[in-house]
Amino acid sequence: KKVMRRMQKEMDRGLKLETHQEASVKMLPTYVRSTPEGSEVGDFLSLDLGGTNFRVMLVKVGEGEEGQWTVKTKHQMYSIPEDAMTGTAEMLFDYISECISDFLDKHQMKHKKLPLGFTFSFPVRHEDIDKGILLNWTKGFKASGAEGNNVVGLLRDAIKRRGDFEMDVVAMVNDTVATMISCYYEDHRCEVGMIVGTGCNACYMEEMQNVELVEGNEGRMCVNTEWGAFGASGELDEFLLEYDHVVDETSLNPGQQLYEKIIGGKYMGEIARLVLLKLVNENLLFNGEASEKLKTRGSFETRLISQVESDPGDRKQIYNILTSFGLLPSATDCDIVRMVCERVSTRAAQMCSAGLAGVINRMRDSRSEETLKITVGVDGSVYKLHPSFKDRFHTTVRQLTPGCDITFLQSEEGSGRGAALISAVACKMACMISQ
Repeated sequence: KKVMRRMQKEMDRGLKLETHQEASVKMLPTYVRSTPEGSEVGDFLSLDLGGTNFRVMLVKVGEGEEGQWTVKTKHQMYSIPEDAMTGTAEMLFDYISECISDFLDKHQMKHKKLPLGFTFSFPVRHEDIDKGILLNWTKGFKASGAEGNNVVGLLRDAIKRRGDFEMDVVAMVNDTVATMISCYYEDHRCEVGMIVGTGCNACYMEEMQNVELVEGNEGRMCVNTEWGAFGASGELDEFLLEYDHVVDETSLNPGQQLYEKIIGGKYMGEIARLVLLKLVNENLLFNGEASEKLKTRGSFETRLISQVESDPGDRKQIYNILTSFGLLPSATDCDIVRMVCERVSTRAAQMCSAGLAGVINRMRDSRSEETLKITVGVDGSVYKLHPSFKDRFHTTVRQLTPGCDITFLQSEEGSGRGAALISAVACKMACMISQ
C-alpha cells in the first residue's frame, strides 16, 4: 500500500506542468486519443523494437462479415547484434532498415509504399503521434546519438540512406500502448496496457483535463507512465535489498529504472543468483562451494527461475539446472534454490501489482464510478511464461483495488498488431484532416 500511494503521488507530479521535470514517473502523453472504430482497413507494416529481438510484421486489416475486423499477420524476428545496440544510432537504424528490406523482399512487397507503425519501447517525449524525442535508453541499449533526437526522423533517414524501398511512418507508439489498443480490439473495456517482460511499464487512458502537458480538456488521452523509473527520488530506498544495490551498480544505467530492476526479466535472474551466492558464502548452500559459472554475472537467467518453479516436485528439473552450473546439489539444496526463486518472483509480482493498483484506483477516483469495470491488456515474457507470476500478481492487484471489477486479457501479437491498428487510425485521421 505504501508503494502504491507513493506511485500515485509521483504519477500526479508527472502529469502537472510545474512538477513534471522533477517527477520520477514521467507520465508522457502519447497523442493517442481515440481507440479504433473498425472502418480502418488496408495493409500496414509494423516494427517492434523494445528488447534484444526486433520484429517486422505485415498486418492486413479487413472488414469481417458483421462489420467486425479481421486482422491477419505475417511476421519475422531478427535479433539485434550487440554492436548495433551499443554502437551509434546510425548503425542501429541502418540495421533496422536492412531487416525491413529483407522482410519486404521475402513477401514481394518492395514496390508498395505502406503506412508503417513503429512500436518503440523506450521513454519518449511525444510531440505528435509521428514525432517523439528519445529521453534515455533503457534495457541494455546505449546507441550513441539517439538520445535527445526524434526517433521517427532517425528511422526515416536510415530508410532514405538505404534507398531500395519507400515507407510512410505514420505512428510511433510505446509497446504498452500497442498492447492496450490490440486488446481493445477484443474487449472495448480495455483502457490499460501493461508489459512485464525484459522491462516493466504501463499506460492508461487519462482524463485530458489532468494532462497538463497537452492543451485541451475534452475526452481522454493515453498516457505512457514510464513507471520503470519510479524510485529515482528515493521512493523505494527502504525496500531495496543489498542484491538490488549490486544489480543497480553493475547495470548500464546506475540509479535509474529502480522499480523496473525489481520486476523486469532482465534483472530477476541476476537477483536470484546474488541471493544464492550469499547463501553459499554463509555455508547454507552447496556445502559452501560455488562453481565458476554461478559466480559469473548474468549466468542465472530469468527463464531458469520459471523452470525451477515449474518443477513438479521431484526436483529433477532443478537438479538438472544446477548440475549444468557445475554444482552437485543435495535435495535440500534444490529446495532452497526453489525457495529463493519463489521469493524473488513473488516480490516482483507484488511490487508490480502496487503500480497497477495505483493506476486503476486513480482511474476510479477520477471517474467517480461506484464500481469501475475495466480490462487490462498485458504482454511480456515474465507475465506469459512464468508459471505463477500471473496468479500472484492478479491476487494482489485485486486486494488493493476494492470497488473495481478487473479483467486481465493476455495480448497475442500485441505490440505489432496494436501498432498497425494505431497506424490505421492515424491514416484515417490524416485522411479526414486532408479532406
